[in-house]
Amino acid sequence: MATLIRDPEVELRLRSERAATGADRYDEIWEGIYMMALMPNDEHQQIVSRFVSILEEIIGWPSKGNVRPGVNVSDRADDWQQNYRVPDVAVFLAGGMAVNHGAFWQGGPDFVVEVISPDDNSREKIPFYSRVGVRELLLVDRQPWRLELYRLQGDRLNREATVQPDHEQTVSSNVVPLTFGLISQSDRPHIEVAHAASDRVWMV
Repeated sequence: MATLIRDPEVELRLRSERAATGADRYDEIWEGIYMMALMPNDEHQQIVSRFVSILEEIIGWPSKGNVRPGVNVSDRADDWQQNYRVPDVAVFLAGGMAVNHGAFWQGGPDFVVEVISPDDNSREKIPFYSRVGVRELLLVDRQPWRLELYRLQGDRLNREATVQPDHEQTVSSNVVPLTFGLISQSDRPHIEVAHAASDRVWMV
């Protein structure tokens, strides 16, 4: 359910309370409109944590780039707090175009992972990610389970592939050296992440 708050005092009090408790960690501002995000559930956080661990091993620790479990991404340097998004996982490769300003990055990460939760706005972020130059976006949808890989073509992220559980499908990233698939398990489908150069395989 969406809630529109027109009372500036109520808005200020609510935002202050969220900031004081850390509940605003995933909140965003879309062209001046404050978007409150629900705290992700345990499964969502586990998926994010495992992706970050894998990407740190492949990209971060070898100093091939920076991996962030949620970071402010804006399309501007001035007044950046008027328009930013917070991807679940962001990879900024060494030599990339994005600029680190400390509190935020200006310009898109090279690779983004968004884990979709009920009633979130992950898909609605795609036009913004296109504008800031995200090269690839991996959407992890859990209702029903599927992976969608989007790749930047010109100024637009287009869906390149969709992977469903047990369809013997995989999709390979052109940005990070990984391949992704979905394997059914008793609890939930697991995301198979493979690194061909080292023959490593992880189950997320």
